[in-house]
Amino acid sequence: MAPPAKAISGTAFATLLLIALVMGANHVAARVAFNNGVDVATAVVFRSGVTALVLVLLLRLQRARVRFTPRHRFMLPAIGLLVGVQSLFIYSSVARLPVALALLAFNTYPIWTALWAWGVYRHRPERAMLIAMPVILAGLALALDVFGAASGLGTAGQWARIGAGVAFALAAAGTFGLALVITQHETADIDGRVRTAATMGMATLVALAGVAVQGGFRFPAADAGWWGLGALTFLYGTGITILFTVLPKLGVVGNSPIMNVEPVFALVLGWLILGQAIAPVQLVGALVVVGAVMALGMRRR
Repeated sequence: MAPPAKAISGTAFATLLLIALVMGANHVAARVAFNNGVDVATAVVFRSGVTALVLVLLLRLQRARVRFTPRHRFMLPAIGLLVGVQSLFIYSSVARLPVALALLAFNTYPIWTALWAWGVYRHRPERAMLIAMPVILAGLALALDVFGAASGLGTAGQWARIGAGVAFALAAAGTFGLALVITQHETADIDGRVRTAATMGMATLVALAGVAVQGGFRFPAADAGWWGLGALTFLYGTGITILFTVLPKLGVVGNSPIMNVEPVFALVLGWLILGQAIAPVQLVGALVVVGAVMALGMRRR
């Protein structure tokens, strides 16, 4: 019989909430940048490139041992490619939807993770996941106002407004879910800092390819855009750095369910900074999604 899970310390709990806040703020800053001339590929290049450089510097300062097997050398670029595509997808969603709704749609990634684990590695979904799936989807339907009742637009009008953003968010969730499954089964024995630095480096290359296809970088057209670009880069890099350098010392796993409150922080920040608001019924749906995802993460295994 497995020993009961040890309760995390107050410091660890506060750190997890801080990471959720920082990551939520990162997406709000991204929307500010997008509203002022920055495109998605440019944002991902800055975010991922600076984060990769910071992590490489930390690895050198901490003299971390880097050792890859032939399997690692094949799988790490694959994971990096997936995360790079996921980054482009989620920012494309944030550029089109209220930030909180984009993150809520992305928060379906546990469902995708279970489906990929079943499809690729033949791991049957747990009973708790099968129960949570319809709950998460029902909450998401409320949050997105899929029938257009809250917006008054009707089903066709609402999907004309949100369809592309939702598609990008769900594609990001599916891509991220596959990346998580491959990471767990193929590269779990690599130091998290090393794995993340390699992933961010590859994500930068993916975004640079996007920049090349569109004919170059698209920089901010106003001061607010520069603030947004700088803030999203700083916030994302800070969150990732804390995640893989501070939390391990506190004895907290990186995918703690507490961090799934990120859409809630994004909802508040999106309202305060961007003036984005959602109807009460959508707020209920948001809480259902966040609660179900957190319950999945906190269940006993």
